[in-house]
Amino acid sequence: MSGCEARDAKKLVRSLSGLRMVPEHRSARSPFGLDEPPWVPDKECPRCMQCDTKFDFITRKHHCRRCGKCFCDKCCSKKVPLPRMCFVDPVRQCAECALISQKETEFYDKQLKVLMNGATFFVTLGTSDKSELMVCRLSNNQRYLVLDGDSHYEIEIVQISTVQILTEGFTPGGGNTRAIGMILQYKVPGSEELTQMKFTASEDFSSNKKLSASWLAAMHKATKLLYESRDQ
Repeated sequence: MSGCEARDAKKLVRSLSGLRMVPEHRSARSPFGLDEPPWVPDKECPRCMQCDTKFDFITRKHHCRRCGKCFCDKCCSKKVPLPRMCFVDPVRQCAECALISQKETEFYDKQLKVLMNGATFFVTLGTSDKSELMVCRLSNNQRYLVLDGDSHYEIEIVQISTVQILTEGFTPGGGNTRAIGMILQYKVPGSEELTQMKFTASEDFSSNKKLSASWLAAMHKATKLLYESRDQ
């Protein structure tokens, strides 16, 4: 097993919430992941934290695997996939958390694959007036943004500070917009200064423009999840 494979190795662990397939090394975890929340102790929740129903021998209490709060079966009956916490199977969640997790499913089922497949952009570094045609993709371990052309860059996702999506097509009447590029700011390890990159979609073929727009939309969603993980 190579060093990279060893760092990316995973193990099956069991917690109160269920079975999870997690990286053996915490440094290898996905930047989009969330830690399991602590459960509200049973003695601190005599009633459902949603509908205020009193718990007894008939009305049992259940903990939401995403927020850790305590609910009755009616308010915490849905079992929904929660890949951000690496659960193997769908887990019990309250109605509010289940809705959030269901919306995130599209990112993991579709948009994450779009990011990994990559798209082509003209990339401009800093204040340079020269751009380079590069294929941009998310690494398989989700930890790096990889850029390949005549040059090669690997930007650690956790070092990304800001992402601004550039669009065109706005009209005063509220017409549709299309993503055409982005401005990315990130920190180089060992430096506190921000480095900027500008990505502009290639105009060569309409198929390239559509692929680039889809990739930028997926990157926009990934950025939101990244900020949520940092704020946890």
